[in-house]
Amino acid sequence: MLNQAHRLKDFSKFISQAKKAARLVSTTTESRQASLSWVAMGVLAGGGLVAGTALQDGLKAEDYNLHPPSFAWSHEGMLSSLDHAGIRRGFQVYKQVCAACHSIDQIAYRNLVGVSHTSEEARALAEQVLVTDGPDEEGNMFERPGKLSDYMPNPYANEEAARAANNGAYPPDLSLIANARHNGDNYIFSLLVGYWEEPPAGVELREGQAFNVYFPGQAISMAQQLYPGVMEYDDGTPATVSQMAKDIVVFLKWAAEPEHDDRKRMGIKALTILSMCAAFALYYKRHKWSVLKSRKLVYVEK
Repeated sequence: MLNQAHRLKDFSKFISQAKKAARLVSTTTESRQASLSWVAMGVLAGGGLVAGTALQDGLKAEDYNLHPPSFAWSHEGMLSSLDHAGIRRGFQVYKQVCAACHSIDQIAYRNLVGVSHTSEEARALAEQVLVTDGPDEEGNMFERPGKLSDYMPNPYANEEAARAANNGAYPPDLSLIANARHNGDNYIFSLLVGYWEEPPAGVELREGQAFNVYFPGQAISMAQQLYPGVMEYDDGTPATVSQMAKDIVVFLKWAAEPEHDDRKRMGIKALTILSMCAAFALYYKRHKWSVLKSRKLVYVEK
């Protein structure tokens, strides 16, 4: 009887353990199915995201344009300044070539002083321009010679006049063009030297347009402006097309960031002072904490 009782007890334990195992197997199967469903949803979501990204990249219009190459500009370094001789030559290119259509209304003649011209030279440049001022004591507007405080004049009275003189195209202001365009310096240089005398076969241009490989769409309303011999530099530098394009880029970079050199100079000063302060703080910290870091704790049993 005792053996039968032990056997029944062992059998009941086996049955209970089997039930627990079956319950665990069913739970594991359900959780595995749930995990597989989440994995499938993740795969589908990831695939859709990749497909959408690939489709978006494939539909960008700028991918069909020729990207300008990267040039080693002397002012790109962290400690490099602008070429001030290039700024002076670039201003000469702007004045003799670009100023007929493009304005640069955020630069005053006084901004040239100490950068590319002396005070007397900048004042002489300003006096060559007649500026509308007033009203006078009788309420009338009048014209006077320019002053250092005057901003460079706009070649057109308004946007409508600019469009009428350029077959409907509006020449943009060049004050911030070097920063407003993607890859600004390289783009402007490539644009100025990227004209073709004749468009490729199959390309039709409207009247007044020119073919430029770096302009979006390749049909640009601005004709080629830089030619060999179109001007002569005052300092005797050969006025090649690439030289004029380089100088106007340097000038426009300065026009977009007149504080370029001052900002880098201030950065050098700030880093120098902060380095000295960091060294002093490190020494002071080690001096103050040396007592705590070098002490020895001894526990004496009593």
